[in-house]
Amino acid sequence: MIFHYKTRISLTALLLSGMIAFAGCKDNGTETPVRPVDPTVEKDTTDVLMWLTKGDKSVLLKQQKVNLLFKDTLNVYPTIKVDASQTYQSIDGFGYCLTDGSAMLINSLPADAQDALLKELFLPDTAHLGVSYLRVSIGASDLSVAPFTYNDLPTGQTDVDMTKFSIEKERKDLLPILKKVVALSPNIKILGSPWSAPSWMKTNNASKGGSLKPEYYAAYARYFVKYIQAMKAEGITIDAITPQNEPLHGGNNPSMVMQANEQADFVKNHLGPAFKAAGLTTKIIVYDHNADKPEYPAAILGDAAAYSYVDGSAFHLYGGSITALTQLHDAYPEKNIYFTEQWVGGPGNFGNDLQWHVSTLIVGATRNWSRNVLEWNLAADANYGPHTDGGCTTCLGALTIGSGVIRNVAYYIIGHASKFVRPGAVRIASNITSQLDNVAFKTPDGKTALIVVNSGSTPQTFNIQSNGKIVTTSLTNGAVATYIW
Repeated sequence: MIFHYKTRISLTALLLSGMIAFAGCKDNGTETPVRPVDPTVEKDTTDVLMWLTKGDKSVLLKQQKVNLLFKDTLNVYPTIKVDASQTYQSIDGFGYCLTDGSAMLINSLPADAQDALLKELFLPDTAHLGVSYLRVSIGASDLSVAPFTYNDLPTGQTDVDMTKFSIEKERKDLLPILKKVVALSPNIKILGSPWSAPSWMKTNNASKGGSLKPEYYAAYARYFVKYIQAMKAEGITIDAITPQNEPLHGGNNPSMVMQANEQADFVKNHLGPAFKAAGLTTKIIVYDHNADKPEYPAAILGDAAAYSYVDGSAFHLYGGSITALTQLHDAYPEKNIYFTEQWVGGPGNFGNDLQWHVSTLIVGATRNWSRNVLEWNLAADANYGPHTDGGCTTCLGALTIGSGVIRNVAYYIIGHASKFVRPGAVRIASNITSQLDNVAFKTPDGKTALIVVNSGSTPQTFNIQSNGKIVTTSLTNGAVATYIW
């Protein structure tokens, strides 16, 4: 069951009392649950390394002491056949949306705790989570304290030349955190998405809803150019942007509606040419909304003039089927697919959320051609704040930050991929059998990574077949494992 957070549906109103529990692993904020490779697991005792998370939280992204040896022996168990000769898309990374509120909370931590947490999250090795992709809001998102853009003006004023453009509001929290992230992970990819244009450019002169006035298309294109250049001047490379977060949803705060024909016009006649004139190589990724409307990005890609400027299309899954990503890929195979947002609704259900998100997104999105998978907010406080007036009131962060740090279900959802499937990995073929949802990758260092979730209702023993040999392993129902060989 998929809940659209933008409608503010309360999970507690939908689930019986007592059936939901806080999705997280309580700790004191000092212990690091991501552990390095266990030196006691020797290569001569196992061919395959296994990292496990169970839905009851008894095991959390922990390497297992197992004896998994490839053999020629056949047995009756179902078999996941991994075929490295059949390849699909390259992977850009796995991560989160570093909202303005997330940055504020991380920046509020004591220096030593903040340093340890950022290393835990972003250092690109198997001793840490290895987050390799971030999405940031261009101006405020609904998980900011209040709406703002980088060119807010008094009523009646305009600034089409962007002379008053400034990212000064990001100097307190977002920029300091991003600079530390980039220092830890210089190759991390960062996607920027606006929730709204400046109000003076909009039909309703407000942060919430409304549309971009056509007479300000050129000015808004300059706004993006200024943003990318300003971030670059701070040492932060914006790899890609989307013209609008959730362009068909005007009920959030902030938000802005942009129909497909309007986005095509903006991209082909203003944004694309402005990037080209400024010598920018930042990718333009269109749509950035639910999988129930693949016709939206298809309409833009079907416009020959817009097509030339577009790198690909981005999706969320608060509506529709994840298979819509393949539908668009098959229609426009030269354009990339991205998965850029999915929330966990608080307080959540750890086991159910773990299984659904890994099966549907980590496995499902990548099996449907996505080059990345991003969960929604990296951090929130114990009351799901901060958020704007009208913003999401029950968005559970991957981290809950207060007096310490609690690692919630999205931490482990992403960790099962980000630690092992590094940028440049390539998806390879594997079959799905017996409710063992899975996806396989060939990593840049030549290893194979297989992520499996037991989506069935009972424990399962099964085989993994590679290069004509099999290894036999087991997963309890709802458990997730990453296998490396």
